[in-house]
Amino acid sequence: MLQVSRGLFLFIEKVWSDGGYNHHRVTEATSITVEIVSKIAGQSGFAVLPRRWVVERFFAWINRNRRLAKDVEATLKFAVAMLMLRRLARSE
Repeated sequence: MLQVSRGLFLFIEKVWSDGGYNHHRVTEATSITVEIVSKIAGQSGFAVLPRRWVVERFFAWINRNRRLAKDVEATLKFAVAMLMLRRLARSE
């Protein structure tokens, strides 16, 4: 994805990523500088992380678009049950 976006958006120089991504794998995939936003080692409790808001804003944008959403129904049975429940609620 980073390689494709690099070709489309030549002005991208740096990407901030979530701590769940493997830093080495991402940096090998592209020439874009990747900075992983994660907790400081040994940190306990809450602390504001620099640039974390950028990552969270990106997740919010993704969740607005249904096809890119990361929080979708886990199984087909659950999705069908939710549709049926919605139909029942409308009929009352």
